[in-house]
Amino acid sequence: MASQHRKPRFSGSRVAGIRTPALATAALTSVALLSQSANAAPSDDGKPSLEEVEKKVDDLYRQAESATEKYNAAKEKTTRQRKQVDGLLDDVAKRTQKLNEAREELGSFAAAQYRTGASAPDTATFLLADSPQDYFDQTQLMNRLTDRQKGAVDDYVTEQSATMKKRQEAAESLATLTDTQSDLKTAKATVQKKLGDARELLSQLTAQEKARLAEIEKQKQEEAARKAAELARRQAEQAAQQDTGTSSSESTGSSSSSSSSSSSSSSDSSYATKAEKALAFARAQIGKPYVWGATGPDSYDCSGLTQAAWKAAGVSLPRTTYDQVNAGTTVSLADAQPGDLVFFYDDISHVGIYIGNGMMIHAPKPGAYVREESIYYDGESGIHSVVRPA
Repeated sequence: MASQHRKPRFSGSRVAGIRTPALATAALTSVALLSQSANAAPSDDGKPSLEEVEKKVDDLYRQAESATEKYNAAKEKTTRQRKQVDGLLDDVAKRTQKLNEAREELGSFAAAQYRTGASAPDTATFLLADSPQDYFDQTQLMNRLTDRQKGAVDDYVTEQSATMKKRQEAAESLATLTDTQSDLKTAKATVQKKLGDARELLSQLTAQEKARLAEIEKQKQEEAARKAAELARRQAEQAAQQDTGTSSSESTGSSSSSSSSSSSSSSDSSYATKAEKALAFARAQIGKPYVWGATGPDSYDCSGLTQAAWKAAGVSLPRTTYDQVNAGTTVSLADAQPGDLVFFYDDISHVGIYIGNGMMIHAPKPGAYVREESIYYDGESGIHSVVRPA
């Protein structure tokens, strides 16, 4: 995996160092303000405006997605801890069996002493002692054991000590597992609560209000598409400039430059091959529903989709967005390539897989389906970072 080096998140009116044309920005701002003014007007009955409802619903979906990633992390941790506990309990069972066998052997010595009327009830004393140490404190008794009896006693003490240690480890692991399961339940309840609140808000809208809300969403998508097209144009210009620079460098005949260029081309080719496989998988999932906590094959959440896509390319990614953002090399938005992961929001609660031209494939939110969409679907400020995972 490539080494990590984080760069500042993208914000403001710049996109990877490229400013949006001033006139276009001013015009779009005017349209947005007019639209907001029309939709933000307070209603006579004191109900929230459509703009307020839309913002509240979007916030609830984002909060639900953030809670989903916490749920995913707790679920993954629970799975690991359960395997650990199962392994410890299995070990305890095996050691308990050995302990019982050692105790039975000592018991056979005690029975033999009883049958023969031996005057030194050493083994019986050992078995009735409160602890092995109580017995060994009576050093004169230990001296009267045969070599075989001493071996049996050693085996018993060893197994008893190991079994007690493993039982303690299992008890501690079970307590940790219980705490993690509690975190899992809390995250699940939070997701369900946020989604329920969002559905309740939407259910209170009239048919006319829902139609207006759909129109607002359409305008947002059109603006996002325009920004994606602008990014695509800028990236094409940058690629053309790089090609020109490479051709100029090759014409000088510099051996060191050629060697560096060859190495870079080889690396880019290897990544492009893997990215192509990841994108092919992602495209095949388009139309499948978003389900929080899902990792396929019939449904996905955002990080479940990116994890499965790159797994198809032979690259193992962590489960959550919080970990995926550190699983690779951070690159600028201007340098984004197909296959890169695009992360969103300050809490890094959403991720999509870049396909080029300012577009991505992602699992958006509950009630939606895996789809292609502009990386500006929630505005330029929503983009957090871009990471190349292989």
